[in-house]
Amino acid sequence: MTKTSAKTLAAASASHTPGTAEAGAAPKPRARSTAKPSAAAADGGTAATALKKPSTKADNEPMNAAKSTTDPKLANAWKTKAGSELSEGELLAMPESEYMGEKQLEFFRAKLQALKDDLLSNAGETTEHLREDTSIVPDPADRATIEEEHALELRTRDRERKLLKKISQSLARIEAGDYGYCDETGEPIGLGRLLARPTATLSLEAQQRREMKQKMFGD
Repeated sequence: MTKTSAKTLAAASASHTPGTAEAGAAPKPRARSTAKPSAAAADGGTAATALKKPSTKADNEPMNAAKSTTDPKLANAWKTKAGSELSEGELLAMPESEYMGEKQLEFFRAKLQALKDDLLSNAGETTEHLREDTSIVPDPADRATIEEEHALELRTRDRERKLLKKISQSLARIEAGDYGYCDETGEPIGLGRLLARPTATLSLEAQQRREMKQKMFGD
């Protein structure tokens, strides 16, 4: 084969090989997309933003107003009523500045006096009941039952006797101007606790501390 034929064959082989000319060339950079986001995508972003929007002060105003609403009849009843005529709800609606004022002291004085009168009435009934002669009951079992009932009544009246003493002390504290304040700390006992236990002389925290000491060290 001649040199001319070899060159012709080599040239023909190169012309039939695909991509040979482009293999050595650098790749062209891609064109940057300039398309704008669709209107639907924009609307979706706006909707998501709207969902995440925090509630404003105006949105919370109805809730705050509901919490702070107080019945004006309860709040102002103490101004026109005597202290002994106030209900518990009207007492609790009074402003803090009136704590243990004249109206509140009058309320608790009447409450304590009514409790004292009730206990004294019960004590009189117990005395009459205990005077019944059990010896006229022929059945020993019935007699034992009656005596057990009498013993129970005596224990109940003993507790009431101690309560009567506390009531008298509380009435004296009202006259002295000490009622409603803790004996240990001097802080207000609070209307809620006094309504539940009018003879209380300690705040709830002081009472809990005393009970804890009693459990730890005894009486």
